[in-house]
Amino acid sequence: MGRYTGPVCRICRREGDKLFLKGERCLSPKCAIEKRATPPGQHGQSRKKPSQYATQLREKQKMKKGYGLLETQFRNYFRAAARKKGVTGDHFIRLLESRLDNVIYRMGFAGSRRQARQLVSHGHIRVDGRKVNIASYLVRPGQEIGIREKSREIPPVQEAAKFAAARPIPSWLEVDLAEKRGRILAVPAVGEVDLRVREQLVVEFYSR
Repeated sequence: MGRYTGPVCRICRREGDKLFLKGERCLSPKCAIEKRATPPGQHGQSRKKPSQYATQLREKQKMKKGYGLLETQFRNYFRAAARKKGVTGDHFIRLLESRLDNVIYRMGFAGSRRQARQLVSHGHIRVDGRKVNIASYLVRPGQEIGIREKSREIPPVQEAAKFAAARPIPSWLEVDLAEKRGRILAVPAVGEVDLRVREQLVVEFYSR
């Protein structure tokens, strides 16, 4: 099954939390969660207590959709995290946060992760001065990320700049919004994820 192409606000309502899929709309009173927090559909207001499996599944879906990944991609990141020594959930978060599309979004150069993926795939992004058009590219501490000079005036980048100040920049990133470039200072900090996720439930889901 391919990527979901329907109304993304329905995804946030289904997961019961803001996933920041709509750029600046998510920061305004027009946000679907602010207007109507119940899941879409005729059974959206059901008060049936979810099972443990359902809770784990919903958390997995929320995390997967928040980062905009397909199931196979998401599961592969979990498997890579599980092979590392230490806390699997922490490694999982760090891998997802290290994706180039996520970094572009977190630096404030794109309004959403989906928009950041488009910037990357269309060749607007430079990593250490070289074009990288693979959204899943994993950045490393010390690398410099920036918007191509000719691309700094395109509408998506200019629109994202208006709302960049409203989103906190993680401590592991150093960003120059005026020059549209930044640097990776350290490995991603697990506690600074902008999505409210319980990664341990996702680990439990895949460890069944």
